Amino acid sequence: MSSYQRCGFYPALAISLAIVSISASSALSVYWWNVKSRRMKSRIRELEAELNSSVEKCAAERQGRVRAQQALREAVARPSAEELLGSSYPMTPIGVVKSCFSMRNGTPRQPLLVPLARARLIFNASRVPPASLEGIEDYSHCWIIYVFHLNTDLEKLWKHPSRSKLKAKVRVPRLGGDRIGVFSTRSPHRPCPIGLTVAKVEEVRGHQLLLSGVDLVDGTPVLDIKPYLPYSDCVQGAMVPTWIMADNQLAVVCVNFAEDFYSTLASCWAVAGKNSMYTSPAEFQELIKEVLGWDIRSVSQRNRPHDSLSAATEGGKAHKTLEHEVNVVASAGGEPLDHHTGEVIYHLVLEGIDVSYMIDSERNVLVRSAELRSGYCGKETF
Repeated sequence: MSSYQRCGFYPALAISLAIVSISASSALSVYWWNVKSRRMKSRIRELEAELNSSVEKCAAERQGRVRAQQALREAVARPSAEELLGSSYPMTPIGVVKSCFSMRNGTPRQPLLVPLARARLIFNASRVPPASLEGIEDYSHCWIIYVFHLNTDLEKLWKHPSRSKLKAKVRVPRLGGDRIGVFSTRSPHRPCPIGLTVAKVEEVRGHQLLLSGVDLVDGTPVLDIKPYLPYSDCVQGAMVPTWIMADNQLAVVCVNFAEDFYSTLASCWAVAGKNSMYTSPAEFQELIKEVLGWDIRSVSQRNRPHDSLSAATEGGKAHKTLEHEVNVVASAGGEPLDHHTGEVIYHLVLEGIDVSYMIDSERNVLVRSAELRSGYCGKETF
């Protein structure tokens, strides 16, 4: 045995070599870890830079959208005059009126003049839930915004203003037919055929609102209703032109009924009374008296006295002239002459009942008879 072996040289060398090997391996691992760490940090910095860039781009895009939306809102809020004139709005009737006035002729010119004038506002159930009417019965009156759907000149509104030929002035009954600016009147013939009236609230019944004192013709489309507020809607000290106060020009002296009128009314009540808003022929007769308490004739009718027609026959005027006069009266709610008296017969249609009457030059009314209007069968139309 050599001295090296005896001294344990080889084991010591092996241990040293192992230690050196482990140290070298550790150093190499640390080196590669440092390399990977530097690469990872560099990648993280790159990703952070990309993220910051994306965030900045998103913020810029969002600011751009916000500015665009603001500009759009400003453009909508401040349209030009041409844009305003060409604008349209989503307005659809919320209901229809079932009124005692079957025709325009005889419908009061103002609300509350005929307290017995009744109507039912029947709402469109798909647009007006029952909850919409909660609380309206706590008010005594309500405003009604509606459409003049029976105007004879509605087709003009679809034309360009340069071709519509809408009249700036209208004839006013209280002025004896003189003309005045349309916006100084409540004429139904307006650039926008929208009406405003007030009515007494009687009762809410399901999807119907019962009203009285109305001046609405049967079938009127309603756009909206609003409660009447006396503290704000009644303006103390408000002024009106003097011609507005001339009610005596439209009031009649008296309304009388022919002896057999009630019997004619009773005979047609068996059919008409089934769906009437009135409880009896007597109450219906009171309605007729209230309506005819005002001269409901048109300006052209009042400007052509009854005796002018009979004078035409006695004075030997041309038949063509008489025929023209009679046609004018007939077109406005009257009929040709009564062959026995020479008087013009006028007609008022209420709830499908045709009421014939005469009025003399002193504005005394004589109600002659009542009969069911041709084609009326007493069935509900709503």
